[in-house]
Amino acid sequence: MERDAPQWLDLGEGADRRKLAYLAQPGDGAPVLWLGGFRSDMRATKAEALAQWARLAGRAFLRFDYAGHGETGGDFARWTLSHWLEDALAMIAARCGRPPVLVGSSMGGWIALLAARKLLGTALAPAGLVLIAPAVDFSEDLMWAQMPEAIRQTILRDGVWLRPSEYSPDPTPITRALIEDGRRHLMFGSEIRTGCPVHILQGMADPDVPWRQAVKLVEHLAGDPVLLTLIKDGDHRLSTPGDIARLTSAVAGITAPA
Repeated sequence: MERDAPQWLDLGEGADRRKLAYLAQPGDGAPVLWLGGFRSDMRATKAEALAQWARLAGRAFLRFDYAGHGETGGDFARWTLSHWLEDALAMIAARCGRPPVLVGSSMGGWIALLAARKLLGTALAPAGLVLIAPAVDFSEDLMWAQMPEAIRQTILRDGVWLRPSEYSPDPTPITRALIEDGRRHLMFGSEIRTGCPVHILQGMADPDVPWRQAVKLVEHLAGDPVLLTLIKDGDHRLSTPGDIARLTSAVAGITAPA
């Protein structure tokens, strides 16, 4: 089947200028915005499944590739969380005409929470969040804090460490800029407020984001209505047919037209 060609959104100035690739499906209700994970892309399994759900349900759906990801392209190591959050906020401002539902996977879960915090009290404050294995503070808690001292010294000395990837034949560059920039956005340690309902889906067999991170997030979302679904045998991707059914059900439940 022929793939839909992306549209493009211009963003940034000077060296930070980039063109974000995105796919938009028209529909009713709060627009559903997919926020992918670290080095993932907008045509990954869960994003495609949500696109199919939205098409059948007549719901508006928007997905895009961050700078350095997928069809947006560019040098992945050039960008940091600040850029990717800026990408998400720009997409919301330019292409969501009403409060969106943010569906964030892994790193996208952290970005969804950061975007919700930034937009709280505005006309585009999210109507709801669905977070899949949300990797909140991952650059610090799940990377830097877990690294052997030798790898930390490599990053500090060389500015980058090439981490072998289980999901790609190419190693993932973990840059000093990524680690240091991530510290500007850490959320754990104080209350996290989204101002909307939140549904978290978390696998208990996830080797990348331990399920206790999701419980920790619930504890920090003290002022918001939160539902946590733990999948006992679920991995990080949560892309089995059963996982996809849980995801679409969660999104449908939180995006029911007002």
